[in-house]
Amino acid sequence: MGKNKAARFRENIILPNVIQPTRDQAINNFEYKGKWNEFFGNDKPIVLELGCGKGEYSVGLAKAFPEKNFIGIDIKGARFWFGAKEAIEYDLKNVAFLRTQIELIDNLFAENEVSEIWITFPDPQIKYRRTKHRLTNPEFLAKYRHILKQDGIIHLKTDSEYLHGYTLGLLQGLGHEILTAHHDIYGAAEYQPDTPLLKDIRTYYEELFSSKGKTITYIKFKLKNE
Repeated sequence: MGKNKAARFRENIILPNVIQPTRDQAINNFEYKGKWNEFFGNDKPIVLELGCGKGEYSVGLAKAFPEKNFIGIDIKGARFWFGAKEAIEYDLKNVAFLRTQIELIDNLFAENEVSEIWITFPDPQIKYRRTKHRLTNPEFLAKYRHILKQDGIIHLKTDSEYLHGYTLGLLQGLGHEILTAHHDIYGAAEYQPDTPLLKDIRTYYEELFSSKGKTITYIKFKLKNE
């Protein structure tokens, strides 16, 4: 492990906006499950960013929407250290970072506790044997449905045409409600998204993919009631 990465891991332990449960703690009576509003000290809506990387989106949204609470989730704490430090620098009390595996999400949030989910540039897991790790597969959608409020929104922003098409087909096949879908949000100058800041906040990976000529796609959807 590099010296800088090790230093970030050590600092994450003392940062007030970073939560790092062990796997056992996450599975067995996680202390903030159903109590995230107590963690933030308010009753504002809870919004998640899954696979938050360096935390640019979580922090950007927190700056723009002080009336909401944001939680960036990633297993790579040395990455979201950047976002956690920036949030502290800007005195953002409405954003936190949770180091955990995303498949444990329904152990970490209670039923109907979350208002919105952002999935930003996840690994598309193209190989068939990796389907179970795809963040929009039916098993993950079921987990999201459990923790989302009835009218909760999910956003998928990706450079993967495969994941975009897979997700659209899956949502249609399962009868979920697709609110918006676009295959190239920057390439179409006339495209005006109905989601605030969709084209204004760009993550490190988004900038990287765009610089290589990859198109950025977007889907906004609701899950049908169980």
